[in-house]
Amino acid sequence: MIDVQLDGERAIIDVRGNIARGEHPKNEIFKYVKEAPVGTIIEIHVPFRAEPLIGALSSFGLNVTITELAPDHFRLMTVKLNEI
Repeated sequence: MIDVQLDGERAIIDVRGNIARGEHPKNEIFKYVKEAPVGTIIEIHVPFRAEPLIGALSSFGLNVTITELAPDHFRLMTVKLNEI
């Protein structure tokens, strides 16, 4: 199960621990993104670039910005602009 921290209109999802435990939380992330209200800023923290996740989010019509915060810490950011 993913942990989502809410900060106003921003949802912070840190799945680095999930991935370190061998979990694959992409479907939970997709479910959250689909159910989030329009206008939500979604920030996802992963331990690597996560190209398949980025591609899937892009296929939903989301523009994803990737920032490398450390060699094993990437932040993916997007804003949900319409219903998915």
